Amino acid sequence: MRLHVGCAMWSHRSWPGHRLPSTERLRHYASWCDAVEGNTTFYATPTRDTVASWAAQTDPAFRFVLKLPKVITHERRLTDVGEPLRAFLDAIEPLGPRAHALWIQLPGSFAPGDIPALGRFLARLPQSHRYAVEVRHPSFFTDAHAARLLEAALAAVGAEWIPFDTTAFFTSPPTSDAERDAWTKKPRLPLRSLALTDRPIVRYLGRDDSTRTVEGWQRWIDVTVTWLREGLSPTMFIHTPDNADAPALARRFHDEVRARVPGLDALPEPIPVEPLTLF
Repeated sequence: MRLHVGCAMWSHRSWPGHRLPSTERLRHYASWCDAVEGNTTFYATPTRDTVASWAAQTDPAFRFVLKLPKVITHERRLTDVGEPLRAFLDAIEPLGPRAHALWIQLPGSFAPGDIPALGRFLARLPQSHRYAVEVRHPSFFTDAHAARLLEAALAAVGAEWIPFDTTAFFTSPPTSDAERDAWTKKPRLPLRSLALTDRPIVRYLGRDDSTRTVEGWQRWIDVTVTWLREGLSPTMFIHTPDNADAPALARRFHDEVRARVPGLDALPEPIPVEPLTLF
């Protein structure tokens, strides 16, 4: 039984470790949170040396949820992707057990009719990794038959369905530049809170107002507590439009769950950031 918490990135201009050398920022972040979304891998496959540096900065218990490159998911739509997939799997090998799940984020145009292509793709993936799929076509959330078809394709290989919960964000109009930007870019889909495996993964988007973010995640506190009591080990990623307080919010989410599940291990104490000097 373990709850991992994290953010969409490991470095942000408003976070305490931002002024550290780039080779130390992940190490500092990993003292705040014990998981991170690997969004950068969507845009380009990193080198093995880069990934090895990620491993060197993190404890073996730290977890990465790495997004497959867009050439696989969006450009080629899971077809004829052997070469880029092999390159990606080779690049991330240094992470070892830190690679918690490979995240297959599909475009909004990926509809129920595309499920056979997803099934064929999943069936060819190596069993050495876990996989998690994020869909954004509305039919998967509003059509029970479409949801069952997707669940069946995922269950065939033990893959998880990642919900991106934006319902709290869209309850009222935006009040900041960051919220206005997110308002036009984030998916607006119904809530889903069903785990398919023993390691569910959730992405939650709050507001720039921390109080409203905390209010909006209370249902996830209940769900997470239930999952833990059932023996599941969930991972929760906390987003806000500006992400300014995301690490502290992720820790607060963990603390709120731990208050109701006392057997849950505490997160480590964050590494203090020493002031930069000339000597």
